[in-house]
Amino acid sequence: MNASEEDHGLEEAGEVGLVEPIDFHYPHPYQFESGQSIPEFTLRYETYGRLNAEGTNAILVAHALTGDHHCAGIHSLRDRKPGWWNNMIGPGKPIDTNRFFVLCSNCIGGCQGSTGPKSINPETGAPYNLTFPFVNIVDMVRTQKILLDSLGVKKLYAAVGGSMGGMQVLQWAIEYPDFVERILPMATTWRQKSQAIAFDEVGRQAIMQDPEWREGNYDPDKGPNVGLAIARMMAHITYLSDTSMDRKFGRRRQAGYDSKYSFDIEFEVESYLRYQGESFTNRFDANTYLYFTRALGYFDLAGDYGSLDKAVANMRCRALVVGFTSDWLFPPAQNREVVLAMLRQGKEASYMQIDMDLGHDSFLVDSEELFDLTRAFLA
Repeated sequence: MNASEEDHGLEEAGEVGLVEPIDFHYPHPYQFESGQSIPEFTLRYETYGRLNAEGTNAILVAHALTGDHHCAGIHSLRDRKPGWWNNMIGPGKPIDTNRFFVLCSNCIGGCQGSTGPKSINPETGAPYNLTFPFVNIVDMVRTQKILLDSLGVKKLYAAVGGSMGGMQVLQWAIEYPDFVERILPMATTWRQKSQAIAFDEVGRQAIMQDPEWREGNYDPDKGPNVGLAIARMMAHITYLSDTSMDRKFGRRRQAGYDSKYSFDIEFEVESYLRYQGESFTNRFDANTYLYFTRALGYFDLAGDYGSLDKAVANMRCRALVVGFTSDWLFPPAQNREVVLAMLRQGKEASYMQIDMDLGHDSFLVDSEELFDLTRAFLA
């Protein structure tokens, strides 16, 4: 392949081009919010753009429940799958890598290179499995702060993320009020309501009731794949909306399907969910799913403060919170509550609601309105 062909290939695949994940190793003990400790940890991350001499142009991108560090660019010309927010991040895009140093890490407790349940405990030589400490959103933020300090980041220009990523963004503003200048949480909540907690419990039970789970000590080459696939199918339904699913699938049956009255895959939507479940087992760890969904349930921004108003009182950042009309997992009202609390405390905060019918995952799709909002806020 000549240079012009290679450049053309990169342009097609993603404007930030080829990227490589980096492993940050912290060789010291870390104590989790739960009180449990591990002797060391690793965070896998990617960066795009350059950090300025002052260390003040960094934007942290926080990933959602099943996301990871790879949010922009491609890993090779053979692996041309772009990062999960490639439409948002890059030269001239809303999160402009010509201006900003953008960083995204796989959260602590994860399974994409960061230390988590399937990692080897250096003190025993065996995987942590369920001996891994319980993870809270604040642990994700504190370990990210250690990473940013190691890179010479003196201040975050902004923290941006949706869903579980939005929870991290909100926690950043409370945990490190002098470090964060702007926050842009999307499709999120300051604490889960009972319905969201219930959905997560169904997913966890699907995993733990799978005979291959073996109390978390499963064979990594086998594992509770049936349970994990069902958990993914269940969760994926909550990320969509009735309108978007009906528009995409309706009641259409599989091509060539000419019989009825069976339990085979008959409707197109069934095939789609089966695919989502099966492909998920190839990239995600079942125990990480348990830990991360528990972290979602434990998250309560009010925490020891006693109320949301008291929790946001020490925030010093500007905030733009974005909700989506068709998001029934973390509905607009839950996003708006954070802004109202900030306004009651005299903070600089705005709420924007985008009318989209794609459900909770609306923050991940192409939306000129969302792109314009992001670009304007970061300007």
